[in-house]
Amino acid sequence: MGALFPGQSFTDAPAPSGSGGPIVLAAAATGITDLIDEFSGDVDSIFGSAGIAPEMAGSPTLKLKLASFCNLFEQAAQNTGYDNFGLWFGNRFQPRDLGLWGYAAVSSPTLGAALESLVGLFKYHQDATEMTCGRGADGLMRLEYQIVAPDILERRQDAELSLGMFLNVFRECCGANWAPEEVHFEHPQPLEWNEHERAFSAPVYFSQSTNALLFRDDILNRAMPGSDLRLMAMMRMCLEQLSAQPQTGGALIDQVRNTIRSKLTEGYPTLDRVAEILKLTPGVIQRELAFEGVAYKDLVERTRHDLALMYLKQRQLQFSEIAFLLGYSELSAFSRAVRRWTGEAPRTVRARLCGM
Repeated sequence: MGALFPGQSFTDAPAPSGSGGPIVLAAAATGITDLIDEFSGDVDSIFGSAGIAPEMAGSPTLKLKLASFCNLFEQAAQNTGYDNFGLWFGNRFQPRDLGLWGYAAVSSPTLGAALESLVGLFKYHQDATEMTCGRGADGLMRLEYQIVAPDILERRQDAELSLGMFLNVFRECCGANWAPEEVHFEHPQPLEWNEHERAFSAPVYFSQSTNALLFRDDILNRAMPGSDLRLMAMMRMCLEQLSAQPQTGGALIDQVRNTIRSKLTEGYPTLDRVAEILKLTPGVIQRELAFEGVAYKDLVERTRHDLALMYLKQRQLQFSEIAFLLGYSELSAFSRAVRRWTGEAPRTVRARLCGM
């Protein structure tokens, strides 16, 4: 089998260097064992594969590795045979089950203040993730969410459960029938995509630049039914005390790799374009990458390599779609890349990865 880098095969590529092990509060997994049981899954096997003890799920103060948390839900979807596991987990997740962070949001005076609490306090709940709320170019408000740890590639279930959780903050204020104008996901369209439109009661778009709920601003001044300023202040203080320190920016190599990933569908992301997005000079990026022992073109190659491995496991994706997602203008270029990495054709690699 061919290798991308010396001593590295297509299936054992190590994660690039980064800023350590990001965490998430275990409250975000509240109720997962019940849903696994409901879908006739094996709780012990799922948690064992993710390296998490079942009794940790739902604890308001315990911290889990973010990679393990994401893997927990990917394993649950695989073990139960229910591809939309994360979607429906998030859809039924109540904001208060998020623990301190959730209570800080629902005890806010208005929906706008609740969203400010979600975004402002998010750094105490989860690392290596961006969450923002602002107005888009089309005039709609956007609540955006995206993990930026480049080594956490399989994060579809997390994205779907997270937007489902946020949806229920809106519905806490606006009623059970409230729906966003649009829903965006960064991952490709799954097989049962119609369930997503049913879950959100809105048009859902895939292969987007980030994960987001789009909504109109006329609801921001609506009062939250559980407003309690004292409780909100107490939850904020508890979160701040629980966290050792505020989240800081990730290593530059992680930022570069995330930018490469986000721009692949536009074609090969040039160093100049990435530098422009990061508001740095190409020379600064090249020096930092050289310090990490990697060239820019190799980082693009590594990013494509890792994403290709993930996409080839998804049988519903045509090879032409994968080529587009990886920034190749032609299917033949993608096929040559896979042969260069593995010595095999994409069809052969998929068969091996999927046990076909």
